[in-house]
Amino acid sequence: MTERKTPLDTERREQENAHNKHRKKESGFTGQIGFVMAAAGSAVGVGNLWRFPYLAAKDGGGLFIVIYLILALTFGFTLLTSDIAVGRRTGKNSINAYAAMNPKWKFLGIITFLVPAIIMTYYAVIGGWISRYVVVYLIGDGSAAASDSYFTGFITDPLQAVMFAVIFMLITAFVVFNGVEKGIEKCSSILMPVMLVMIVAIAIFALTLKSTDAEGVTRTGLQGLAVYLTPNLEGITFGRLMQILLDAMSQIFFSLSVSMGIMITYGSYIKKDVNINTSVHQIEFFDSGVALLAGMMIIPSIFVFEGIEGMKAGPSLMFVSLPKVFDSMHVLGRVVGLAFFLMAAFAALTSCVSVLETITANCMEIFHLERKKATIILTVFYTAASVVVALGYSLFYIELPLPNGSVAQILDLMDYISNSFMMPFISFLSSILIGWVIGPDWIVEEVEYGGKKFGLKGLYRFMIRYIVPVMMFILFLESTGLLGG
Repeated sequence: MTERKTPLDTERREQENAHNKHRKKESGFTGQIGFVMAAAGSAVGVGNLWRFPYLAAKDGGGLFIVIYLILALTFGFTLLTSDIAVGRRTGKNSINAYAAMNPKWKFLGIITFLVPAIIMTYYAVIGGWISRYVVVYLIGDGSAAASDSYFTGFITDPLQAVMFAVIFMLITAFVVFNGVEKGIEKCSSILMPVMLVMIVAIAIFALTLKSTDAEGVTRTGLQGLAVYLTPNLEGITFGRLMQILLDAMSQIFFSLSVSMGIMITYGSYIKKDVNINTSVHQIEFFDSGVALLAGMMIIPSIFVFEGIEGMKAGPSLMFVSLPKVFDSMHVLGRVVGLAFFLMAAFAALTSCVSVLETITANCMEIFHLERKKATIILTVFYTAASVVVALGYSLFYIELPLPNGSVAQILDLMDYISNSFMMPFISFLSSILIGWVIGPDWIVEEVEYGGKKFGLKGLYRFMIRYIVPVMMFILFLESTGLLGG
């Protein structure tokens, strides 16, 4: 008896053929562990080590952490599941993946591609900054790095800023040049475990710190941990709570590499036997775990040597405040400082690799280029772009007011356009496409492919249809300054 085929069966067969064709064209991850390590490497970046701790210090410690974890388990889970499932089911990169879902939505793929294309112009510059501090602590010059003017002096020095940005860019390109399995997976499988061991070791060490200031007040690392974990409800208002909510949501957005095509690209590389649901939980565990450990490492250290006031440093915390803390540790400071900035360099490298890989994969698919040729062309272009951005604090210095009230140089402008403006807008549109045009079950079917269980599919359906569009629209309005900053 001939089996009757439904339209859904036909579509599934076409998707299988596309996926198999893609697999022949480009080698993928060897299995679930390789994929999770690479995806976690992309998600665990500078945002976890720098942005999460300063937001926690600014937004009420434990209060921010609780809100962040709730959002990660709902909002983050939904966006990450969507991106990975879209990539694997279509077997395509971001530009063509949305077109495969619905031809009228190809524009969304183009917009999504622009995010990593813009981010790549400045990520190697930040990686170069971190690399400079690795060298500083390697040669034992940590005391110089602790001076107030050191960081500004470095980024305004055209030769040094450009040199370190170019070196970091070339290292990134080397990894991507070697492909998915031999380059990205191998790099992430080595660096991620090393980074985790280092961050756990430094976090434990931070809890043993103790210091007495000039006024005779003694502060300990454990007291700093209490400041970090205890919810601070002092002066809380509805408006303040909304700002903390938006900060936590933007951090998840910033950290998980969603809505920028990266996870769609990585999803297109994974095999059909990989459990997407389990992978999402593992990636979130890595990402949130590193962020929490980073806070446990940085906030107690800052508290011990600089008190509550030191925790208000904001974005300058990593490059200005922490070197002062390491300098206060004397001999140990050189070792701890080197370990910290090495770890930050690893995090920056795995994230930078994922951004360049997404651009490379799209260009290979669009222009029918082989990997090595595409990587070389993009390396030349983005090395030049990195030089321009690195010079944005010296030769090409500008002061441009942004809609959210801040004043930007070239790097800040690129970051605002890609992260604050485009990513919430892309998430809003993708949630409309998945939630209301093709339907959430399109994603659910891919997660459950091969008999896999998707226990949270009810939550997924509710989030993608009702919560994500509203929250993303609010975040987008906030970034444009239309909510009053």
